[in-house]
Amino acid sequence: MVVDDHDLVRHGLKSLLSSQKGIEVVAEASSGEQAIDYCRSNGEALDIIMMDINMPGMGGMEATQRINRSWEHIGIIIVSVHSDGALPKQLLSGGARGYLSKGNKVDEMLAAIQDVHAGGCYIAKDIAQQLALSTLPAEKNIIDSLSQRELQVLMMIAEGKRNNAISETLNLSPKTISTYRKRLHEKLGVSSDIEMLHLALKNGLLDPSTL
Repeated sequence: MVVDDHDLVRHGLKSLLSSQKGIEVVAEASSGEQAIDYCRSNGEALDIIMMDINMPGMGGMEATQRINRSWEHIGIIIVSVHSDGALPKQLLSGGARGYLSKGNKVDEMLAAIQDVHAGGCYIAKDIAQQLALSTLPAEKNIIDSLSQRELQVLMMIAEGKRNNAISETLNLSPKTISTYRKRLHEKLGVSSDIEMLHLALKNGLLDPSTL
């Protein structure tokens, strides 16, 4: 299944993958919610999901975690514009078995599908290099101190979502989201959502073209 909210990207990936021997694209979705809905009916028939991150609603991070909890046999490969920062590390620890940049070549994408389908993991070379560098003390980033849930809330706040919308998407109470917001302000040393947006953009958590 191909999951991306951009029609051209989704249809392009579907067409490209469908032309490859041994690969059948059985579904596509434009949001994490749609991907989960499909899995509820047909999850046992899926082997691989190519998942975008920044999408309307819950987004790829939350969708990856939920799908991984309920359908462990599905190999989720992230295909994102984000190749550095905290996102690759968080998504891989949250259940993704592969991570590609949208700038990677087709051959690397096919290699990722093959490896993940065989039960392994695959991280694109440029992303693996960034992950290695991020472990060095000089590269320590304040974003790395956030939990997966804190990072999700940060991204949703930076995208302009209100507490009620975030709480509905993540199945948490508005009061809990307010607590996360306050905690994020303290951890990140910011005093407003605008400052949080700038920090998210600086650390590659959002695609500026989607704002």
